[in-house]
Parts: sequence; structure tokens; C-alpha cells
Amino acid sequence: MKRKSKLWRLRVVCFMAALVMAITGCATDLSVLGLPDVSRQETLVLFGTSPTTLDPAVAAGREFSAVRYIAEIFSGLVSFDPQLDLVADIAESWERSDDGKTYTFNLRESAKFHDGRQVTAHDVKYSLERASDPSVGAQAAEPLLGDIVGVKEKLSGVAEEISGIKVLDRHRLQITIDAPKEYFLSKLTHPIAFIVDRYNVESGADWWKDPNGTGPFRLKEWNDELMVLERNDLYHLEPAKVGHVVYRLWGGVPMRMYEKGEIDITDVYLADIERVLDPSNPLNEELSVTPGFGLFYVGFNSAEPPFDDVKVRQAFSHAIDKDKIVDLVLKGVVSKANGILPPGMPGYNGNVRGLEFDVDRARQLIAESGYGNVSSLPPIALTSSGLGTVSRMEEALVDMWRRNLGVDVEVRLWEHEVYPYIVMEEKDEMFTSSWGADYPDPENFVDLLFHSDASDNIGEYSNPQVDMWLDAASVEEDAMARVAVYQMAEQMIVDEAASIPLYFNISYTLVKPYVENLPLTPLWIPRLKYVSLAPH
Repeated sequence: MKRKSKLWRLRVVCFMAALVMAITGCATDLSVLGLPDVSRQETLVLFGTSPTTLDPAVAAGREFSAVRYIAEIFSGLVSFDPQLDLVADIAESWERSDDGKTYTFNLRESAKFHDGRQVTAHDVKYSLERASDPSVGAQAAEPLLGDIVGVKEKLSGVAEEISGIKVLDRHRLQITIDAPKEYFLSKLTHPIAFIVDRYNVESGADWWKDPNGTGPFRLKEWNDELMVLERNDLYHLEPAKVGHVVYRLWGGVPMRMYEKGEIDITDVYLADIERVLDPSNPLNEELSVTPGFGLFYVGFNSAEPPFDDVKVRQAFSHAIDKDKIVDLVLKGVVSKANGILPPGMPGYNGNVRGLEFDVDRARQLIAESGYGNVSSLPPIALTSSGLGTVSRMEEALVDMWRRNLGVDVEVRLWEHEVYPYIVMEEKDEMFTSSWGADYPDPENFVDLLFHSDASDNIGEYSNPQVDMWLDAASVEEDAMARVAVYQMAEQMIVDEAASIPLYFNISYTLVKPYVENLPLTPLWIPRLKYVSLAPH
């Protein structure tokens, strides 16, 4: 009965919202959503999905959908602005030692938690040590905080504190890293390094349902249908321009909701892209197109047969017609990837030589491999994510391997929610994966995905020469020299078919005309504080 009653209430809400739309011709009155005290004229309304956690340390590296909320509720020492320039946040300023390894951060005295308690250097130390506590299970801790001296010992359980973090006084903190690294500060923009309130965390296992953050918005309400953020008037930087942000959780089909005026912004996906790209469609005037920092690729399990043989990996790569996948399967809404680094990323090389579609070469490589012919290959499966139905992308890949190599590949699907965990431990001979930039530096792609010791090197690719180049690039202080080394490593990774880079993402976003100053960037930044709303 309880379930029926909830469904009935939801239907009544939807009916009343539609009735308001029909009568007024304007966006949804928020009183029909149970928010009579929230002004629609000062509220941004968005589609949302229910996160499994709002704990920055736990969500980081696991649940991208949660980051959109976490980035507005919490904050860290530094951040990126809409131009992706590194800017001060809770840290008002910092100094770097002559050897490039020690940073002294000066915290803003105006920085406060949502409950009014002042943020101190002890809070920063606690937050970074908590994120590095093995009992917390923060997957992103090692790749993003591992440069700090003592983090690896903390993660392995042999140290209680991080030796490279020292509190100098209430508002000064010193962080020492293992070598001078130009990208280190960029890593501190990630949610893994956000500041949490110790007393909040220690209040109970579900503390994140009532988070005491430091970001531009605070959590006002969260139920099965809505998440409501309220402007934080104690925010240490310029306050947000909108009073509230309302996320309608699983409120319907986002595109339909946008067209009915129920939400103010939506991403556009394949089912609707053609009509939105049509210049004669009124929606086209509300469309923004943003090249992304995301790579979609097919990975090989390089540690196991048959893909421990480089020639077999190369053969499977040459058997794929990327142009056909991009143009026909994906309707041309992405850009083909020859290499690893996306356009716009520092170090991007438009001249990288990819393994082009070449059936004859693919078959020749199989013949040259240790297997001699496809009949000698072991069974091959492709691990991917889905809800029981193989996607058109996977269908195209399997068909090309069958037609061009004579190999039958089985597809094994896992649910989206568990896939990031499953693929690390239970990958088949091949797997699909995507990678989005955490910060704008080639190290975030090339090193984190393909260094032998990298935790995100799912395919277990290993090449001592590549490792040597990546180690050298990580500590190179000359920007041009760094880029040159990363590009050499990238070309070798592509030549050895460590993966099949398929495409770089492009974001298509519809924004209502009254929504102003929305930053659309290839990185997820705390962006809603910049938004203002014209009368509507």
C-alpha cells in the first residue's frame, strides 16, 4: 500500500505540474513539487540521479554522477575557474620551495563550514589523511594523492599519519611531495582532496546525508524525488547568484522534461541529436557544443593470452573501422581517436599515427603471431556495461572482428553501477572503458592508464621504455620537453596496441535562454555558483 500511495502522489505532482504549464505557459511552479518557499525565479531546476554517497573520498574515482553534487557542496585548497586556470579556493595563497617539493598553504580566515565553524589547517590534514585511510576505500587516493610523502605508507596501513603533511599553525599547512611535479596542484582540485568536517564524519556512518561542507551551496533537502541545494551565505568566495538548485531525481526523460519546461538544462544524446542539430528546429538556438576531455576505448588484457602477444592486439586494432563506427553507429557526434590525448588537452598531438583500418594487415599480423591462424586463438570475450542488451557499438565491434578476422567474440555485460569495480578484477580478454580528465595534464591520461605501476592500468600493459619516459616526464619542469616525452610515450603505446582508442567525446547541451553565465567546460568544476537567471 505504501508503494501505491507514493506512486499516486508522484502522478498527482506530475499532473499538477503539467496543469500549471498549460495555464501559465511558463516553467514549473515549484510549489507543486512540495517547495512552496522556494522561488522559481531564483531557482535553477535540473534533472538528477540519486547518488549512492556524497562522501567526496568514496565517490571520487567511483561515481561520476555524484561529483556534480559534491563539487557544489564541498571545496578544497584550490580549484579551476571556467577558463580552467588554477585559482585559490580555501587556500588564499601558497609558496613553493626552491626544490619544487614543498608547498606552504595559507588558508583564508573567512573559510567556514556550513555550520559556521572556521576551517583550520587541522581540518585539511584530517581530510587528506582520512582519504588515504585504507578503511575508507578511496580508489582515487593512490593516483591523486600518492605524490605526497607518506601517503603510500598510510594507504598500506603501516603509518597512522602522512609524514609529508605538517600543520604549521591554525591557518598554515605544509605539504611535501616526493619530487617536483608541475601537475601536483591540479590534483588537489579533485574531490579526493576536498575538506570534510571531522565532527560531521564522526557523527555516524551516514553522515554524508547531512553534509557540513564548505562549498557555495549547502544541502537543504534530499528525498526520493528531489535534491535541493541552498545558497551558502557563509561562502568564502563570491556567493552564488541563484538562491536554490533543485534536482528532480529520476523525474522522467530529461529531453522531454526540458521541452516541457520542467528543467532548465539537459544533455542531448543519440536519440535526439539529429533533430536538435537541425538549424530549422527552434531547439538548435539553445544548443551549446563543447569538445570534451573524455576517451572511449577497448582495452586488452595484456597479461593473458592471446593479447599478451602484441601482434594479436595489433591485428584486432587494424580490423576495426573507426570511421564507420563514428559516422554510422554514433551519428558523427564524437571525434575519432587515433591516440590517447583528446584535442585541447596539453600535449595533444594531431599527427599521432594510429593503427588504421586495414583488413589485409590484420590478417597478416595474426599469421605472424605466435598463434599462426585464428583457429588457434583461445575463446575471447569482451566485458562491457549494459542492462542485458548488447549496444550498437558492441554489435559493430563484434561484427567487424567476425567479418575481418573470422573471430567470434562473446560479450559479457555487467550493470553500470557495478561495472567500474568488476572490470578491475574480473575483466575478460577485452573490455570497454572510458576515461575522463581529472585535470588538464597529459600525465592524467598517459601515465595513469598505461604506466606499469598505475592502479588504473586495467589492461596491465607493461613496457619498460614507456615507464622510463613517463617517469622522466613526471618530473620534467620544462613544459615543451615534458610534452615531447609524453608524445613519444603515447606513440609507442598506440603502436603496441595497448588499447584501441575509438573516440573522444563531445558534449551537446541545451540551455534555456534565461539561464546565463553557465560554464560549459570539458572538466567538471564547481560551476553553478556562476549561473544567474534572467526573468522568465
